[in-house]
Amino acid sequence: MIQTDALVVGAGPAGLMAAEALSQAGLSVLVADHKPSVARKLLMAGKSGLNLTRDEPFDAFVAHYGTAALHLRPMLAALPPDAVRAWAEGLGQPCFTGSTGRVFPNAMKASPLLRAWLARLDASGVQRRTRWRWVGWEDAAARFDTPEGPRLVIAKTTVLALGGASWLRLGSDGAWAKTLTRAGTRIAPFQPANAGLLVDWSPHMTAHFGAPLKGVGWRAGALASRGEAVISARGLEGGGLYPLTPALRDGAALHADLAPDIPTGILAQRLANARGKQSLANRLRKVLHLDPATRALAMECARPLPRDPDSLARLLKALPIPVAGLRSLDEAISTAGGLPFAALDAQLMLKTRPGTFCAGEMLDWEAPTGGYLLTACLATGLAAGRAAARHAHKG
Repeated sequence: MIQTDALVVGAGPAGLMAAEALSQAGLSVLVADHKPSVARKLLMAGKSGLNLTRDEPFDAFVAHYGTAALHLRPMLAALPPDAVRAWAEGLGQPCFTGSTGRVFPNAMKASPLLRAWLARLDASGVQRRTRWRWVGWEDAAARFDTPEGPRLVIAKTTVLALGGASWLRLGSDGAWAKTLTRAGTRIAPFQPANAGLLVDWSPHMTAHFGAPLKGVGWRAGALASRGEAVISARGLEGGGLYPLTPALRDGAALHADLAPDIPTGILAQRLANARGKQSLANRLRKVLHLDPATRALAMECARPLPRDPDSLARLLKALPIPVAGLRSLDEAISTAGGLPFAALDAQLMLKTRPGTFCAGEMLDWEAPTGGYLLTACLATGLAAGRAAARHAHKG
């Protein structure tokens, strides 16, 4: 039996932020994680450039959280993008803002920031245990399976930050959902978010696997996005498409605007003026400046292309992409579903278990990549940690 003021289960960004808040409140803190090392998903995300947050007006920032914006807004207000940047710089990681408003540490990687963060937590007395898998409660104690056998932890307050259900190898396996369900809490089914798309390409597209599609507008249902995607052997993936996942998950059709800066009427006129003896491929190249991969996409999805300028312009402004579905849950960058806000009070405390707070991707919210995911994980971790500290002090 181990006793501590505060227990944090899950050592990703949300859990570590909760641990920091609890420690700053003067509490002894134990952090437990079932993997051999902590924050694995954060480290993986940082391999391609750690996008911490987004530099944009707060209302526009919050709007990216869709139906969860109302719940998340007060937490994001307590840790807005400029505060996330200040937090990183306080760890000795100066940041810069890219041309699209994305904020990165100068080092680009997650590892220097994580090392500095763990060192600060260690200095404050936060204890860490790895290879400890939480398996539920035994009366007032949290129970763990560990390499040394079962362990029980008694804490005045607990924060669960157990992640979603994607990227199994990095630790987000969603196994906690069954544990909470057995304890009487309803869990919304996990679904892929920020997921690649499956498209059954013809052999014609093989030469373009790995090629980027730039300067394209994308639409699915009521959602629209503009950004890069990549043609892969299995379909399409990339930041330009990820914001559309909620609509695509609900069965909306995907359309691409290959000329997002040109109104349909003007595009039709330009195509008509360029007719002459030019081939259709040359017209697309010269009028729209489409690269080979984008021209191939147009031919793949609408062959044969209409030669009438008006019909062709309308098609190029709303090219139907035959999506066969989303990539699997484990391949998704993040997940929708999880612990509903209805199961929590306004302080993120479980209604079925007073003194237990929840944070991070285990909550039922989703957001596109581009800094929104990480910021909300940090913000909910901070909110849960502060609320848990208040609860412990009251007790």
